[in-house]
Amino acid sequence: MPTTAPNGPSAPTASAAAHALSDVTASDAALRRFLHGLPGVDAVGLEARAASLGTRSIKTTSKAYAIDLAISMVDLTTLEGADTPGKVRALGAKAVHPDPTDRTTPTTAAVCVYPDMVAVAKEAVAGSGVKVASVATAFPAGRATLGVKLADVREAVAAGADEIDMVIDRGAFLAGHFMKVYDEIVAVKEACGTSARLKVIFETGELSTYDNIRRASWLGMLAGADFIKTSTGKVAVNATPANTLLMLQAVRDFRAQTGIQVGVKPAGGIRTSKDAIKFLVLVNETAGEDWLDNHWFRFGASSLLNDLLMQRQKLATGRYSGPDYVTVD
Repeated sequence: MPTTAPNGPSAPTASAAAHALSDVTASDAALRRFLHGLPGVDAVGLEARAASLGTRSIKTTSKAYAIDLAISMVDLTTLEGADTPGKVRALGAKAVHPDPTDRTTPTTAAVCVYPDMVAVAKEAVAGSGVKVASVATAFPAGRATLGVKLADVREAVAAGADEIDMVIDRGAFLAGHFMKVYDEIVAVKEACGTSARLKVIFETGELSTYDNIRRASWLGMLAGADFIKTSTGKVAVNATPANTLLMLQAVRDFRAQTGIQVGVKPAGGIRTSKDAIKFLVLVNETAGEDWLDNHWFRFGASSLLNDLLMQRQKLATGRYSGPDYVTVD
């Protein structure tokens, strides 16, 4: 189950929360009623709020802190058909020491690879604290039988994956088969065992509406997601400030109702330090400081880390380094 927030005077326990929500997932009809009963999203208001938060000015000292925090939240990712063990080892080395010339640079949160590369990545980051995440469940399309998807997950976990990034069946979701999607997430969560956290990817660019993104967020959390994640990074529209803001509102409201805290991972299209800092402002102003930690917030990115390192070096020395300062991923 997702980690529970510390109990305050009136905070419910996880078991009480599960009991309170058991009727919601008791049947397909009950789940449908609950998801369609969620408040509709004011698209204009949502986008205006995201745009407004994106204009916040960050001063130099705060910017240095934000850059280091963002580095520590990166899931350094390679998900290409041409991935080789050598490329994964190099990526692992970069995750452990993003800037070999400055050992004060934080490590990244994780390295994210395909299941067949998990063992290689695990060896590359051994002893560093960097997690190994693996995409699974027929990533990125999710077009496979449940048995194939679960085998995909079990293979990754057996190889040492600390985290599993699964994709939902968007076809089933868009057809209104919410219980099918719910049951699949529950089964994948079970396949993760006790050793791997589960990130549930919605592919928000394919869900068409903000209302669907809100429904998918609650569906994923009800099914036991440890993280909800925007995208695979393999479609035209990936993470945006607006869809991430909506998901942050969902995890905030879910914890307020259940006492259970769930993480958020925007992925795809976040390439610059300026972009990353805007997302951190969204986190702070929407979900709150409890989520400003890589246990609860991640960036799914490949090129973002290079810009963060360049900006970090600029703050430290007052100048940008040459083009060879960072490695090309």
